[in-house]
Amino acid sequence: MKKIVILTGAGVSAESGLKTFRDSDGLWEGYNVEEVCTADAWRRNPVLVQTFYNDRRKAIIDAWPNAAHIALVRLQEKYDVQIITQNIDDLHERAGSLHVTHLHGLITRSQSSLNAEKTYPLDGWEIKMGEVCEDGSQLRPHVVFFGEAVPMLEKAIEICEQADIFAVIGTSLAVYPAAGLVDYVPKGIVKYIVDPNVPFGKGKGFISIQEKATVGVVEMVRELMGEAL
Repeated sequence: MKKIVILTGAGVSAESGLKTFRDSDGLWEGYNVEEVCTADAWRRNPVLVQTFYNDRRKAIIDAWPNAAHIALVRLQEKYDVQIITQNIDDLHERAGSLHVTHLHGLITRSQSSLNAEKTYPLDGWEIKMGEVCEDGSQLRPHVVFFGEAVPMLEKAIEICEQADIFAVIGTSLAVYPAAGLVDYVPKGIVKYIVDPNVPFGKGKGFISIQEKATVGVVEMVRELMGEAL
C-alpha cells in the first residue's frame, strides 16, 4: 500500500460549523487569541481559558463530520492513510479515519497542568475548576497553547518523511511549526493542496485544487481512487 500523508487545518472543519482558529479580524469566537490561547493566559486567568475551551468543546460535540472528512476515509480502502491535523476536534476520528496525529492536542481530552503527557478522556463537554488529577494539579484542556512545545512534532516529521503521496487541506500554512512539515516530504512525490485561497501551487510542485474542502477533497479522493471526475 502506498502511504498518503494528509495535513489538515481549520478549513476542513469549518463546513461542520466550527469557526476557524483566527478569523480576518484576528479574533476567535470574539476573543483575542492572546487572552485564551497562550500559556501566559492560562497562568493569568485560568477561569477564562477553561470557560472558552469548554464552550469550544460543547460546539465540537454538537458538530458532525462533513463530506471532506468522510471522503478521506474512503482512501483507506486503497492506501495507508496518515492524517496529521492542526485541529483540536475529533471529526476525523468520528468520520472513521484510523490514523490521526493531533499536532495541537485533542479538546475531547483533559490533561494535567503540570505534565502534558498525563491526559484523560472526558465524559461530556465541561472541565470544572477544582477538578484535579493524581498529581494534584488543575485539569485543563488537552491543547497546545502558544508558548508551549508541540509534543507530536517529531512523530509528524517521521510520518511526512515516509510519504508516497502528500496533501495539504484547509490550511494557509501560516502557523509554525506545523507549516514546516512540508519541508520534510520527499522530493518528487505527488502533492496536492486543497483550499479556496491556495497559498502556493505549481511553483512548489503541488497540484492545486482551489475549492472549499467539501468540494475539493471529494475531487482529490476520486482522482486518487481512479474514478472519473
